Amino acid sequence: MAEAAARPAMSAFERYLSLWVALCIVAGVALGAAAPGAFAAIAAAEVARVNLPIAALIWLMIIPMLLKIDFGALGSVRQHWKGVGVTLFINWAVKPFSMAALGTFFIGWLFAPLLPAGEISSYIAGLIILAAAPCTAMVFVWSNLCEGEPNYTLSQVALNDIIMLFAFAPIVGLLLGVASITVPWDTLLLSVLLYILIPVVIAQLLRMRVLAHGGQPALDRVLRALGPVSLVALLTTLVLLFGFQGEQILARPLVILLLAVPILIQVYFNAGLAYWLSRKFGVAWCVAAPAALIGASNFFELAVAAAIALFGIDSGAALATVVGVLVEVPVMLSVVAIVKRTRGWYERREATA
Repeated sequence: MAEAAARPAMSAFERYLSLWVALCIVAGVALGAAAPGAFAAIAAAEVARVNLPIAALIWLMIIPMLLKIDFGALGSVRQHWKGVGVTLFINWAVKPFSMAALGTFFIGWLFAPLLPAGEISSYIAGLIILAAAPCTAMVFVWSNLCEGEPNYTLSQVALNDIIMLFAFAPIVGLLLGVASITVPWDTLLLSVLLYILIPVVIAQLLRMRVLAHGGQPALDRVLRALGPVSLVALLTTLVLLFGFQGEQILARPLVILLLAVPILIQVYFNAGLAYWLSRKFGVAWCVAAPAALIGASNFFELAVAAAIALFGIDSGAALATVVGVLVEVPVMLSVVAIVKRTRGWYERREATA
């Protein structure tokens, strides 16, 4: 399979994503203080609780990512069914629920005295939304860096995209309800339609058209051209978010660090659990390594979009998902390093008589 054989390199822009996010924090806070009227006008550009400028930016973020997905790869799922089973278990039965527990413990109790009381439930909601969206794009890069099995990665990501269409809203709604957070179901379902279903359809139609006219080389050229567009749209969105959050951040700069704690813990917990279960079930290391990475990473573009739609651009939920963007690259690179350094342990088997 030509698509599966392609191994994407990590661009310098992607490698230093955390640096760009940090610069967006500074730029957003400064611009928010310098031009509050402009940010107020952007916030007011809404239709049915959908902020139009942010929605346009998020489509520019998500659609280039979804162009990489080949749903034809679903046929190879059975070749790596153990690895697929482990990742599905982590993504849909463990990660959202473990994050809800960690968010409630750290943000709702341990760190509560250090946080603005009116935003605590919103922070927890943002963490839940972040964990309920498994990554669909950057995992190709992580899998490449750890020399993962490309056919497994491609089929697993395609399967996660299909499941997300049906499971994202129910899981988010359930966990927000358990956390006693009001769930605007109409807005939640609208978010699924706007930020999952429609972008998936557009991306797949565009993918089929490009492949029909120029094959894989043409698709590679399109992906290279749209990659910077996606990242610029992400960074522009972050500048706007921090422009609205600037006053709160300046008042409580510790908020970002505290929100990062449960995110970091859940990443290492889920990656470790996926890696251990893969070894327990005899999954080959070249599948177990990307399984750990897919199990731990998040589709932060979708999380940011859903948090903004549900709670507003200046909400604690939106800020919590942005912290996920801030820590994504360094923490996932550390997971890549861990699985590569432990390959010998993973493949070691006790001698039998």
